[in-house]
Amino acid sequence: MDKRYSVLIQDSGETFACDGSKNLLRAMEVLGRRGIPVGCRGGGCGVCKVRVTAGGFQTQKMSRSCVSEEEEKAGVVLACKLFPTSDLALEVVGKMSKTVCAPRR
Repeated sequence: MDKRYSVLIQDSGETFACDGSKNLLRAMEVLGRRGIPVGCRGGGCGVCKVRVTAGGFQTQKMSRSCVSEEEEKAGVVLACKLFPTSDLALEVVGKMSKTVCAPRR
C-alpha cells in the first residue's frame, strides 16, 4: 500500500490525503473535495495549474503550452500530472483560480 500524504491548498485552506499512486487532481475528486479547478484531466489545458510551495513530488509529461520549463523548475505544474512524494502545500495559479479558490465561510 502506498503512503498517504497530506495536501494543503493554501488559497482555500482545504486539506486532503493523496497517496503516491494517484495524481493530485484525481485524489481530490475521489474524496469529493474542491479547491483545484478541473479541466481536461490530461495535461493539455492548464486549468489545474498549481505552484507547489512546500514538499516533494514527481510529474508526468505536461503540455509546454501550459507549463514552461522555467515554470516547472519553479514548482509550477499541473495537478492532473502531479504525484506527491511527501506532504505538500500549494497555491492554485490556473486559468480559473479565482472562481474556485475562494475561502469557504
